[in-house]
Parts: sequence; structure tokens; C-alpha cells
Amino acid sequence: MITPQTINYEDKPLSGLRVVDFSRVLAGPYCSMCLGDMGADVVKIERIDGGDDTRRFGPPFLEGISTYFMSLNRNKRSIALDLKNPKSHEVVQRLLKSADIVLENFRPGTMEKLGFDRESCWSVNPRLIYCSISAFGHRGDPEWSRKPGYDLILQGMGGIPSITGEPDGAPSKVGASIADVVSGMNAFSGILLALLARSKTDRGQHVDISMQEGQLSLHTYLASAWLNAGVEPPRNGNRHLSIAPYSTYEAADGWLNIAIANEKLWGIFCKALGTEDWLSDARFSGNAERVANIDALDQLINARLAHHNVAHWIGVLQDAGIPAGPVFSIRQALEHPQVNARNTIVAGSMRQGPAFKTVDSAFGIRTRTPRSDVSAPALGEHTLEILRECAFAEDEIKSLLQDAAAQTT
Repeated sequence: MITPQTINYEDKPLSGLRVVDFSRVLAGPYCSMCLGDMGADVVKIERIDGGDDTRRFGPPFLEGISTYFMSLNRNKRSIALDLKNPKSHEVVQRLLKSADIVLENFRPGTMEKLGFDRESCWSVNPRLIYCSISAFGHRGDPEWSRKPGYDLILQGMGGIPSITGEPDGAPSKVGASIADVVSGMNAFSGILLALLARSKTDRGQHVDISMQEGQLSLHTYLASAWLNAGVEPPRNGNRHLSIAPYSTYEAADGWLNIAIANEKLWGIFCKALGTEDWLSDARFSGNAERVANIDALDQLINARLAHHNVAHWIGVLQDAGIPAGPVFSIRQALEHPQVNARNTIVAGSMRQGPAFKTVDSAFGIRTRTPRSDVSAPALGEHTLEILRECAFAEDEIKSLLQDAAAQTT
């Protein structure tokens, strides 16, 4: 049994684990970044002809380096390999022998063609946690499993735009890449669970992440409304389908969000606004009545809020204990004092490159060891270092580089 006396609390939770990361773009790199943040040694395998696609995503660029790439690849080491060159396979084989986790987000079938599908990897190291992220998952209908998909496509097929936007407007995806990020989070969680299972069974397993399933999982009560009551939720703007008032409202100088989720808060809200007469209005006597008469209620709320600015109403409502908040821009959100107080923004730099900042992982766990390196790697920055760790002799390394099986900066 592990006891507090046997744990080195100076270590990060995943220290000592190695990740062989074939992934690129967003979902996979988000997952491997989380693993690296928690102490895993993430070896990022990149193509020699340009590396991860996101190195070219932009603008914006910072001194010629994509800020998109920076945001997803801290705490990783980059090795540049041509996986179509048979000479690179020995490099991967040696990495697999010392690895705990393999991560890939290619279309199903691609890793088989390269020779690094899960069965091939398990033949080298049966304790590997092999995680695949794909549009529709590896299991299920073979026709769908092999179809490609990006965030925009999966948001659409997951039903997100059908409930996002104004009722009389066009369907709208969520501004953030939630299909990718949720898939990365699910992969991170699945890997941790597989590691826990391995500690009991000493066997690896396949973590099969479907981006489609990730989108469907977000619907919770909306999916339940259709599955159990035959009610298909419509687009409803910023209003809630089942709670009122719960929406975005306009004050004299801008917008604020107000969430009234029970009758006690409704009473406090009316008193805070100086509109106690609403409490005796039969149209608003209960939550169901307020939902049914939401147009009239929203008109009254907006008319009252128009007398003062956002700051005034936020102060009044929050002082009364009402959940209310402003609608921030990205800049305002990142500059909020609580963000600074919790050290949510972390700084890093690239070798012979610019200093940069990124948003930290949001796990709620902080190790005692301070973060020592949040840099994003240059393409092939660690190729020589990793080849030497894999016990390649200098003449073998020279041959790999000369034959374009590997590349260094």
C-alpha cells in the first residue's frame, strides 16, 4: 500500500512516465501538453518537412513563430523523423520500449500503414497505454470510423450549432474549438484511468476517443429532453430553455449575464432591482410561468437595467448574492485579478526564440516543485538528445541524419 511516507510530494504526479506523441494540430497536442504539465516526459514526433501543422497556423505570429503552436506544445521535446523512411523505425522501436503511453490522432488506418498501430506497439511493449483520438472512433461502423473530421465538422455533426445562436439566425459553432479541446480532455482522463487499471493488471489497453461522442456528451439534459420526452431543443440565443430569468441583458453601457435559478433568488432579484411588484405578477409566479412569458419578462428587465451602467448593476446584484457577471472580451478575461492571483498565465520561451505566455492547465492541482520549463520546442530541437538517450552511437546518428530519416535544428 502507498502511504504518505512513501510519496515524494516534490515530484509532479506523472514524473517518470514517458509519452511517445505522434499527434498534431489540437486535440492530441492538448492532451499531451496536459500530460507534460503534470510531469510526464513527452517526446513529440514531428515530420521532418515542417513538423506539426500548427507551426504554420497564423497570423498571429511572434517573431515568426505561430502563437497557436506555442499555446499547445509547452513541456515537450521535439524529435523530427521521416516515419516513411524504414531507418526511422528503429528510433521509434527504442522509444516504445521505454514508454508508458502512445498518443496519436491520425485517421484510423494511418498508423497501421506506418507500422505503429496498437498491436505492433504492444508487440514491443505490452504495458503501453495506446490512446487514439479520431473523428468517429476506431470501433463501430467501419465506413464512419475512417472518415476525417476537424473541429468545425464535429461541432456540426454533434448538434452544437443547432442550439447555438439566435432563434431566427443561422446555426453557429462555438467560438472556442470545443470539439478538439473536449477530445483532448477526454483523452487525458482516459489515459489516467488506463494507467490506474495498469497498476492493478500490469497490462496496457487501447483508449479509443471519438470526437463525436465528446460533443454528444456535452448535451446532458438537452439530449435527455429528446431521448425521454421527444422534445428537440431549438436555438434559444443566450436564454435557458428551462430556467428564467437566465440570460444576457443590456445595461446603459453594455451587457451582463444574470442567472436566477430558484424562487429565493427570484425574490432577492426583484428587491435588488426595486421591482417588487413583479413578485405579485401572475405571469412570473413560478419558474415555469417565467419561462412561458420570457419575452415580456426580458423586456421589463432590460428596461430597468437601462437606467444604470454595467458596473452599477454588477455591484448591486453581487452585493445581494445574485449570480451576475459582465461579458468580457478575451483581453478582459485574461486580465481579471483572480487570473493573476491564481497564476493562471504562465511564461516560457523557445530556444533562441521569443518569450511567450500561455494559459495554464485547469486541473486544480499544484505541485510543490515550481514549474521549471514551459517552453515550446523548435522543430527537431531534441533530436540528438533523444537519439543518444536511446543508445544510438554517434556514427548511427550521423547515418540517420544523412539518410534524412531524422532531422535536427
